[in-house]
Amino acid sequence: MSVELTANTSPETATETQWEPPMPPTDLIFDDGEPLESNRHRIAMNVLIRSLQQAWSDRHDFYTGGNMFIYYSSEQARNRDFRGPDFFAVLDVDGTTERQGWVVWQEGGRYPDVIVELMSPSTARVDQETKKDIYEQIFRTPDYFVFDPFVANSLQGWHLESSQGYQPLVANERGWLWCESLGFWLGTWSGTIDREEAIWLRFYDTQGSLVLLPEEAAQQRAEMAEQRAERLAQRAETAEQRAERLAERLRSLGLDPEEL
Repeated sequence: MSVELTANTSPETATETQWEPPMPPTDLIFDDGEPLESNRHRIAMNVLIRSLQQAWSDRHDFYTGGNMFIYYSSEQARNRDFRGPDFFAVLDVDGTTERQGWVVWQEGGRYPDVIVELMSPSTARVDQETKKDIYEQIFRTPDYFVFDPFVANSLQGWHLESSQGYQPLVANERGWLWCESLGFWLGTWSGTIDREEAIWLRFYDTQGSLVLLPEEAAQQRAEMAEQRAERLAQRAETAEQRAERLAERLRSLGLDPEEL
């Protein structure tokens, strides 16, 4: 912003008029070198990210990531107070933009709509208290969940009520918690993923069907194609058998099927 000096403008006034707020920091760190708690934590994070991407493969109006820094203030950046949720999703944004992290002031002030922290004994208290307070009071993230991949019944969740803050979610008869922002249930599923058998946190749709990973969806399509091919083969075999029976009947009547 430029200021034109006039006869009635003092240097002090001009200096005061030229003041601009400090710009946000640009020397941001996006990797602190700290790995996830375990290989199971890494798989659990990727399961949530990849299954949501598969479920919404025809959409580009959301972004989902994990173990990525979220920067929300200059003070936080200067203090290296890193916040990297294990899983998060932001709705109504350009999901095709490449990002090293989520920088709130570069995203129009948008914060995550959903966050999931994958707990461990060393992080459980921070996830359930410190981070929960930040996500509730600063981020105002509508849906927050915590889950320990090594403890089957550890799933907890909260939904943000405007006047009351985070309110605990009540599980349904299957032990699932409803994620209003995504329109999916969060619940456990027992099976093998990436050669590791465990109880995993998964998404379920409103009909109660498991939200599939890309490789699961591909396998399902292959099985459906195989079943369809089998049905077509059975129909062809049935039609051939009917044709043969008709030919035999015609021959029993003294008629040659080839001449008809």
